[in-house]
Amino acid sequence: MKAVHFGAGNIGRGFVGLLLHEAGYEVVFSDVAAPLVDAINAATEYTVHEVGDGGRDLTVTGFRAVNSQTDPDRVVAEIADADIVTTAVGPTILRFVAPHIVAALAERDASLPALQVMACENAINATHLLRDEIVAAAGDRWADLAPRAIFANTAVDRIVPGQPEGAGIDVTVEPFFEWAIERGPFGDDAPDIPGAHFVDDLAPYIERKLFTVNTGHAATAYFGAQAGVEKISDALADPQIESAVAKALEETSGILLAKHEFDAADLAAYRATIIGRFRNPALPDTVWRVGRQPLRKLSRHERFIGPAAEAAERGLPTSGLETAIGAALAFADPEDEQSVQMRQMLVERDAAAFTAEVTGLDSDHPLFDRIRALVEARQAQG
Repeated sequence: MKAVHFGAGNIGRGFVGLLLHEAGYEVVFSDVAAPLVDAINAATEYTVHEVGDGGRDLTVTGFRAVNSQTDPDRVVAEIADADIVTTAVGPTILRFVAPHIVAALAERDASLPALQVMACENAINATHLLRDEIVAAAGDRWADLAPRAIFANTAVDRIVPGQPEGAGIDVTVEPFFEWAIERGPFGDDAPDIPGAHFVDDLAPYIERKLFTVNTGHAATAYFGAQAGVEKISDALADPQIESAVAKALEETSGILLAKHEFDAADLAAYRATIIGRFRNPALPDTVWRVGRQPLRKLSRHERFIGPAAEAAERGLPTSGLETAIGAALAFADPEDEQSVQMRQMLVERDAAAFTAEVTGLDSDHPLFDRIRALVEARQAQG
């Protein structure tokens, strides 16, 4: 069995690639970073270090890497007879993955089982986004190619922090992980991936993760940066920061309870588990890494505006999320391009224009004026 995974970075090696290896797949990593591709091909094994309670060292073998930028034909050939294709490249990069898959489907022997495609990204229905890019790239050929692929959405969750210097291709991760995959597209032929679990309705799992893990992680980073704290675990050692994060997550849980059939006690336990994960002192994670790309994280369907907008529409409380959004607006990292861009926008645009452009909210949305007030307050502070 063979799996091709786009994105040979820390998530690719330390999470998706690891689980595919443990499921018995030969793993082919595809990436555009030549030094990383060369380092992977120079190694016969690498270690995934789980740090924290219950952590283990896990050895990965049976892999290789291809540079999709300099050797696209080889990537296509690898996909053409693969069983699975996965990605961990970021939603905006999926459009660059799509042409490789289209070319591979065109070369794929029609007698082979359908290629199982799963995008493992921090986005709702990321596999559908990839499929749409594939359909667009295929054009008139898609009707013939469609039977050769199956597309299943997934929800993935594992904290993979910035890596220690000199780690090579080894990866440090937390022990906890979750990989939920929608069962329906596979019919009776779902892949056997120990550690992954298949569900009939993926939407609740995607939103629970996005509105709890992603919201809580970023909120901790922004509150920590405001307080001058460096590490995520140290930020949550501050009772005021922990309380502020907990309040924001209580509000996101309100949305999850309103939309999905979660049990309130189970959600409370889930929140406690998430905050406990962030407290893990063995993870060398910083507020600067987790807080990067604030403009993306403040966009319409992301971890702050997404749940806050839905809460406002339902008349549910949003003050905790608003406080976190205010902290995000204060995030200032000269090493992060989006942070610098956000600072420029706060100077160059009035509050209403900034709010509309960054959050994607209409001016008549019940959350709009609340965010505009936060922007005005940020601008007044200079």
